[in-house]
Amino acid sequence: MDTLVLAYDDIVKYASDWVKYFDVPFARAVVFGVPIAGHLFVEGLLFIVILFLLSSKSYKPPKRPLTKKEIDELCDEWVPEPLIPSITEEMKYEPPVLESAAGPHTTINGKEVVNFTSANYLGFLGHEKLLDSCTKALEKYGVGSCGPRGFYGTIDVHLDCEARIAKFLGTSDSILYSYGLSTMFSIIPAFCKKGDFVVVDEGVHWGIQNGLHLSRSSIVYFKHNNMESFQGILEKFNQENKRAKKLRRYIVVEAVYQNSGQIAPLDEIIRLKEKYRFRVILDESNSFGVLGKSGRGLTEHCGVPIEKVDIVTAAMGHALAAEGGFCTGSARVIDHQRLSSSGYVFSASLPPYLASAAITAIDVLEETPDLITKLRKNIATLHQGLSNIQGLEIVSDTLSPIVFLKLKNSTGSYEGDLQVLDDIADHVLKEHSIFIASSRKSTLDKCSLPCGIRLFVSAAHTESDLAMACESIKRVAAELLAG
Repeated sequence: MDTLVLAYDDIVKYASDWVKYFDVPFARAVVFGVPIAGHLFVEGLLFIVILFLLSSKSYKPPKRPLTKKEIDELCDEWVPEPLIPSITEEMKYEPPVLESAAGPHTTINGKEVVNFTSANYLGFLGHEKLLDSCTKALEKYGVGSCGPRGFYGTIDVHLDCEARIAKFLGTSDSILYSYGLSTMFSIIPAFCKKGDFVVVDEGVHWGIQNGLHLSRSSIVYFKHNNMESFQGILEKFNQENKRAKKLRRYIVVEAVYQNSGQIAPLDEIIRLKEKYRFRVILDESNSFGVLGKSGRGLTEHCGVPIEKVDIVTAAMGHALAAEGGFCTGSARVIDHQRLSSSGYVFSASLPPYLASAAITAIDVLEETPDLITKLRKNIATLHQGLSNIQGLEIVSDTLSPIVFLKLKNSTGSYEGDLQVLDDIADHVLKEHSIFIASSRKSTLDKCSLPCGIRLFVSAAHTESDLAMACESIKRVAAELLAG
């Protein structure tokens, strides 16, 4: 080591003498304790070395093709990633298969059962006038439309249906969608864009969740049907966001929540919407034809003028017993969707016979308002019959057509609760011929509300149907949830 230092010292002194010979200005420097003269020369030399290293090509091993043995070894070691997640026991669940129409009574495994799993609120499924309307439409138009609305898929009955819905609800215009679930996840991205601010109830169904995901907006959830949490988020946004007045702001709620059966307090939502200057998107899928004196939904039920709700949507597969969905509102809101809503622009239009059935269903609803009275009576009867059931409690609203039962004492996990509820539903079906179901969610559903048993009440259910359901659920719950 000393030898190397001495040699390095000699080289530096020689270089320093060489620099002095050319009378180059320098100052003394010390490297590894050795005084060095002519540091400018040393720095210049280092700079040249650095340039040389940067400009030289990096070493690359010579290319050669892999041998057959090496290829085989790599192929044996390679493990592809699965295209789908591993199948769990929960995914293997297969619901009972219906062998007849999903009316108030249906057939499962050759056995007639009382059906509480279909949102046939007004009992229109199989209604004679709707069947006759469908038959005439099929004979006139055929089955499908074979094209989107903007590409020769618009048929006169579509325009008639849109006008009929708008007239019934008292709005300027309406627009039809060919699939009920796609209505919400087409409408939301059509209006809500990246950078927009959307406040949403944490209990919304998956169709709304997917629409929010596609919108790429900034999403904030408030506690389910909790107006204090809701107002707190609106106030916090206005206070903390300096660009609040420049951002587009939306509120998304359901009229009757599918995941709890609770009814949104629309009057309070509209008051806060006007105070903080937000727009409201309201899903009336489970309230259209049900709430309000004449079945016009939550706006009529709460006494709120419908023009105060910016965008109103609903699926037609529930109370109207048809299929598809609609959005209604101002002409400006509707015209925007005809060019910007993916479900409208790119999907084949609603089959004409379903549009015809929807028109007839609205006509029948207006002609026979007693159907709404009968439905409310059935809801009240079921609520009263299930009010003191062991181990379960009703969390839904007393006017909601969805009677929602949840466990009083959770097992501690969603999977455990779901298993208990599925056992109750299976026993009720096999032992008492009452068809009910748990609120099972898909793996994509991010709703945080607890699961429960969801009963859809229909105006077509008889008193004996309701009494049998109450007695059967009480008996099975007492057996399975005792202690």
